[in-house]
Amino acid sequence: QVQLVESGGGLVQPGGSLRLSCVASGFSFSSYPMYWYRRAPGKERELVARISNAGGITRYADSVKGRFTISRDNAKNTVYLWMNSLKLEDTAVYYCNTYYRGSDYWGQGTQVTVSS
Repeated sequence: QVQLVESGGGLVQPGGSLRLSCVASGFSFSSYPMYWYRRAPGKERELVARISNAGGITRYADSVKGRFTISRDNAKNTVYLWMNSLKLEDTAVYYCNTYYRGSDYWGQGTQVTVSS
């Protein structure tokens, strides 16, 4: 079955950087776009970034544009989210996601806390 496992979250000071990873299994990873979402306390889930199946097309939420970079390594079935210049408002649980054969699949999430 489809599994998505995120890692890389943690506590970081404002202005710092983190790299999130999401390892996928159970489907043909290189054939599907991948997404990173986040949910901050008291807020709705937000689409942060998305990447095409081959990695050539990426899109970002305005709130992270210029600071975050999504990438993928299809040989490793892994999608990354490189987060730079982190702000307090980036604090959230980050989830990777794919839409496969009519269903949404989510990882368990990884907590990112930006605090001084």
